[in-house]
Amino acid sequence: MGRFSRWALAALACLWLALCTAVGPIYWADSSIASWSWFQTLTLLGSFAVYFSMVCALVRFGRGQRIIPLTWLRTTRASLASRLQASSQANSQVSKICLAIRRFFTSRLWVGMKTACSRILIQATNRRWKIALILCVGWIWIPTTLLSAYGADIRSQMREFSWAWNQWTGVHQPYIGFFSFVPMDIYPTAHYLWPESSTYLTDQHNIVLTIVHGAVAAASRYLTGSNDWGLVTLSAMQWLFAILCCSATLHRFLNLPWLRREAVFATPSPFGQPEYSQALELIDPTHPERGYRPLTLECRTKKNGSALLPAGPIFRFAFLPFFLFCPLVVFSTISLTKSPLFAFAFVWWFGIGYELHMTSGLHLGTKRGLRKRSFIAMLIATCIMLISAKYAWYILVFQLVLFLIADRKRWYVYVITTLLPVIVIHGGIALMINNGSIISGDPIESRGIQLQQIARIAKRNPSAISSSAKARLSAVFNLDQMAEAYYPQDADPVKSSGIQSKKVSYRWRSATPEDLEAFNKAWLEIIKADPVTATDAFLAKCFGYFNVFDQPYVAMNYYVSNDYVQQSSTWIKYQFHDWRNTISEDAQQWGEIPVLGWVTHGNFYVTLTLIFGAAEVILRRWRTLVWHMPLLLLMGVMITAPANNFERHMLPVAFVFGCMALTFWRESRPRAACSKAAL
Repeated sequence: MGRFSRWALAALACLWLALCTAVGPIYWADSSIASWSWFQTLTLLGSFAVYFSMVCALVRFGRGQRIIPLTWLRTTRASLASRLQASSQANSQVSKICLAIRRFFTSRLWVGMKTACSRILIQATNRRWKIALILCVGWIWIPTTLLSAYGADIRSQMREFSWAWNQWTGVHQPYIGFFSFVPMDIYPTAHYLWPESSTYLTDQHNIVLTIVHGAVAAASRYLTGSNDWGLVTLSAMQWLFAILCCSATLHRFLNLPWLRREAVFATPSPFGQPEYSQALELIDPTHPERGYRPLTLECRTKKNGSALLPAGPIFRFAFLPFFLFCPLVVFSTISLTKSPLFAFAFVWWFGIGYELHMTSGLHLGTKRGLRKRSFIAMLIATCIMLISAKYAWYILVFQLVLFLIADRKRWYVYVITTLLPVIVIHGGIALMINNGSIISGDPIESRGIQLQQIARIAKRNPSAISSSAKARLSAVFNLDQMAEAYYPQDADPVKSSGIQSKKVSYRWRSATPEDLEAFNKAWLEIIKADPVTATDAFLAKCFGYFNVFDQPYVAMNYYVSNDYVQQSSTWIKYQFHDWRNTISEDAQQWGEIPVLGWVTHGNFYVTLTLIFGAAEVILRRWRTLVWHMPLLLLMGVMITAPANNFERHMLPVAFVFGCMALTFWRESRPRAACSKAAL
């Protein structure tokens, strides 16, 4: 029963991916699932076959079996041989080509080149500071030429802080009456959430980040007369933070630094290089591309005795181009939009989670404590996650419960590094909201799916909405405006986000908590009346996150060349103006290339992550799944996010996918010995 359940769960994951792939053409044409045709059926079946085959291949690899069964290979070879025998000339030509290829790959030239490149690559990435230096050199052009990248969010944060600062310095700023328009009306935030004594700081973009961004911008205006120097400074700080997080995590995954402290320091290096004598030695001095092993330290797993080795050159070569050239990473280093900061902090946290996972006793035989530097790093990473994204505390609390179940003996690590920051930061924000110091975010923000479903039905099938449902909704939403504002990809227009010139579908000025309770009842009644259109609204809002063929609704290059940067800034718009447009257009054109452009989009990595997760379920790697569970929770965040295929929501999953793949590979080599070649 357990085996059937695991395979069924994996099949459901593949079916979800196949469904999102099949409905793509429907919603690109702004049609309905009711127009489902044979083409969608074939796409569904074909996509499911591809995804499920990938899961099966990963499962076979994870069990130490051949990905392609040996009988299949023999059958294929026999078929090819029989076909080639039909033409002696063709057979001769193919034989010559195969022989030439074999001679090249066994020649001294090729072996020497491979050995030299492997040696250079491994030596260049065997220390954290070396990885940081590579990232620094590779990314130096970003803050020096692009300067900064941002959107509407940071402008709202600066506006909020300015109003709050004026109030703190003695400027009397009442709410000015019912028809006023203040910063809280932009998102908007319902007036019943506003405290009686006027305040202009909200938790819409997380209060800590609002204060930091607003304070730096205010200092910039005081010293230079514009926000631009403050924006450039904030981007440079985030750029440095990205280097810190990525180098630390890559070092943990590639080099396994916690193995070093048990190594014998006096052992001489095979190449006379002192840095290797401190911890690692080459498996084979004549073939450095095969990787390293710990000196005198037998790092073997409890179950099967397999060697735990630092990564070889192939994984190192795969990681560096992704972090150096992928637009997702490049533009995120300076984008001041909350999600990139959370993503880099999550990368840091994810790497420390890997260290906890690998020192839990499953891989090293005995449990041991977390290194002091990793302990402090996890505490800092957790705090930054909490101050950069409001949904972080949900993920951390859920993960805390799983950690305490899976790794009870080190409970104090999770209590101090996870529970304590949640209590202090999230609890402190909740306390400030309760005493009226700041304004809470509007709960309507988390109801994007409901809003889209009601708005789509109001636009496509208004007769399905009963008079009782209209009466319940009338206190919260204007149905006519709702229908007119509906856009399948984005729920923001429906909830009246934006400046003064917007459709007022959400009655945020007059809505009450009781009205929202009636809203839920009306929503349930409406979707029961027209479930097909409601399903359309749901799928149209989230299918792009799991469809590799779908282009992003808002890509990361948007923040580099939008009008806020190129038109509304004071002096940034005059510096490298055309260069920013060129870089943004080149990134977009790369992303539009079939197949080759997939690597630049977050939904490619989301899809692969779900496939790898399904394989881990089948292989019963429960402890690994506990550590990977935040990735699934982040996919839930994507589904409930206001917009479809919004790339910034996929950044954390995209950044750590390579680390997940490396972990899967390490745990799939149960019979590998130290003398075997490392990948």
